Amino acid sequence: MVAKILIVDDAAFMRTVLKNFLIKHNFEVVGEAANGEKAVFKYKELRPDLVIMDITMPDMDGLEAVKEIKKSFPEAKIIMCSAMGQSQMILEAIQAGAKDFIVKPFQEDLVIEKIKKNLGM
Repeated sequence: MVAKILIVDDAAFMRTVLKNFLIKHNFEVVGEAANGEKAVFKYKELRPDLVIMDITMPDMDGLEAVKEIKKSFPEAKIIMCSAMGQSQMILEAIQAGAKDFIVKPFQEDLVIEKIKKNLGM
């Protein structure tokens, strides 16, 4: 089974970097979103196995989006990412329901390792 992943980041460049990592490692990128509102909509529509979501985004940030997704889908697996590797942000993301946290700039091996760990692979 190929894992289906939704990428959420307001920076198109960061989405492309993640998408390239995932495709290289045989994951399927089923969708992309540029803010939290679109992420919630796309999650409901696509039901991915995992979401990689930025924390800082316009309109609705990643923390709010995690809370919204987890309300309807408590089983959702979400990994947060942010350039701000501050312990408070990590704590808030985990409390909101995120399963893990990745700091930018991305290290390919670490990203893949965390995805596999959270998917039980």
